[in-house]
Amino acid sequence: MGIKSSRELEDGSSNQILMNQKQNNIAPQIIEEKEPSSFKLIFALGIAGLISGIILVGTYIYTDPLIKANKEAAMQRAIFKVLPECTSYTALKLEDGKLIEKVADTDKKKETDKEELLIYAGYNANKQLIGFAIPGSEPGFQDIIGAIFGYDGTGKVIIGFEVLESKETPGLGDKIFKDADFKTNFTSLVVEPEIIAVKKGQKQNPNEVETITGATISSKAIVRLLNKTMAIWQTTINEYIKQNNITVINKHEQARK
Repeated sequence: MGIKSSRELEDGSSNQILMNQKQNNIAPQIIEEKEPSSFKLIFALGIAGLISGIILVGTYIYTDPLIKANKEAAMQRAIFKVLPECTSYTALKLEDGKLIEKVADTDKKKETDKEELLIYAGYNANKQLIGFAIPGSEPGFQDIIGAIFGYDGTGKVIIGFEVLESKETPGLGDKIFKDADFKTNFTSLVVEPEIIAVKKGQKQNPNEVETITGATISSKAIVRLLNKTMAIWQTTINEYIKQNNITVINKHEQARK
């Protein structure tokens, strides 16, 4: 057997390399993946929806009592603010056209989401009636404005005002509860004749409210709120006072005289 030349060895190596490349270049077999069935997709979506629903319901059950408690606390603080010298109050509801005392329902099974029309009779330390705290609402520039005001049923004057809920424009519309001058409109505001809005500095009569410069829409919304709410409650309040032979402590009428 003769000795192979270097040339022959090179050719043999090249051939071996080409054979290996051909073997390595064999196209792999393509395996098609099956798409998931519609049932699996629907099942997965259903499970995700169920879990989300459970989370939402759980959050509502946990937070709803807290929200209600905060609203009740805010309402209580507002009642004492709009009725000066008020130390206690009684909730009154409208039933068959008459005001009657609302009795707390201890049977939770009878509770419903229906909101009752309520006002609050405020009393001083001597248990004398000093006025009524009346909630109301009206569309403003941005959203619904919720408020409560104190009403002296004998003098027929509004004696206090507080905004409970507002999304009015910061720096402008929010002055309905931040502007001290605007709030002075409601310390002795006559409701007869109907309350009207006037420009700042033009108030001449006790039934006028000076609007806020730059927030006229929000200011006028408050005036509408007061007039509409008084139209609902004034006659009923007058009848309640007469039927129960109640004497309302009337410091504001004396002050005007």
